[in-house]
Amino acid sequence: MAYMSQEGYDKLVAELRRLEAIERPKASAAIAEARDKGDLSENSEYEAAKEAQAHLEDKINKMKVTISEAKIVDTSRLSADAVQILSKVELTNLGTKQKMAYTIVSEQEANLREGKISITTPIAQGLLNKKVGDVVEIKVPRGTINLQIDKITVG
Repeated sequence: MAYMSQEGYDKLVAELRRLEAIERPKASAAIAEARDKGDLSENSEYEAAKEAQAHLEDKINKMKVTISEAKIVDTSRLSADAVQILSKVELTNLGTKQKMAYTIVSEQEANLREGKISITTPIAQGLLNKKVGDVVEIKVPRGTINLQIDKITVG
C-alpha cells in the first residue's frame, strides 16, 4: 500500500491517462510503421518498437497497481507533534550548521528538486516519530550525520 497526498495521487492518475491516450497509440504506430518496412526477421526497428511497447505496457501496469493500492492521506487529520508521512521537517545539520527542509512523501511522489524525499530513505526513516528539538543520528552513504529537528509542519 502506498500512502500519498491527494496531489500526488492526482498526478499519478493524470500520467497514467497520458500514457494510455498518447504514448500507447504512438508505440502501436511505431510498430506498424516498422512492420511496413519488410522482412521482420531482419528488422531492428520493428524489434526496438516492440521492446519500447513492452516497457510502456509494464510501466502502465505498475502504475495501475500503485493507483489501486493507494491510500490517500487526509492532511487535516495529521499532527505536527511528530514526524510522519507528509510532514515538512526543517532541520539543521549539526556538523555543517547547514539548514535544510524536506517533506516526507511516498516513493512515487519523491522529488529531491522539490524537497520531497521518500519515506523509504535513511533520512526519512531516521526522522519518523521524532519531535522538535530531537537530534537524530543517521547513517548515510558518506558516513553518519547528526540532524536537529527545528520545526515540523503538515500540508
